[in-house]
Amino acid sequence: MNAPKEPGPWDRRFAEVLQELRVMQTGLQILFGFLLTLPFSAGFAKITGDQKVVYVVTLVASAAATAFLIAPVSMHRMLSGEGLKPQVVRTAAVMTQVGLVMLLFAIAGAVFLVMEVVSVTWAAVVVAVLAVLYIGLWYVVPLMHRLNR
Repeated sequence: MNAPKEPGPWDRRFAEVLQELRVMQTGLQILFGFLLTLPFSAGFAKITGDQKVVYVVTLVASAAATAFLIAPVSMHRMLSGEGLKPQVVRTAAVMTQVGLVMLLFAIAGAVFLVMEVVSVTWAAVVVAVLAVLYIGLWYVVPLMHRLNR
C-alpha cells in the first residue's frame, strides 16, 4: 500500500495563499454586500450625480476584487492534480495582488462616498491619507523588508 505523499513546498505556498484569501474575503464580502444593497435604500435617491459615479466605480472595483480574490480557488479546482502547482501558485499571487489593488479602490471609494454624504468637506484629503496608509502597510513595508534582507 502506498503511503500518502508529503506536501511539497508549492503545496505549502498555495495553502498560505488560500489562508490569506480567506482573511481578505470576509471584509470584501461585507463591503460588496453593502454596496449592492445601497441603491435600494431610501437615501440613495438624494445623492448627486458625481456621488453616483463614485458609487458605480466603487461597486465595480469591489466586484473586480471579488473576481480576482476568488479566482485562485477556482483555478486550483480546475487544475488540481495536473502537475501545475508552481504555475498555480505564481498566478494566484498575481491575482491576489491585483485583487488587493481593486480592494483598495473599493475601500477608498466607499469611505469617500460615506464622507461626502455626511457632508465632510475634506473627504478627499481623508481618503488620500487612508490610501497612503494602505499603500504603505500593504506594499511599502513588505518591499522594504525585501530590500533589507
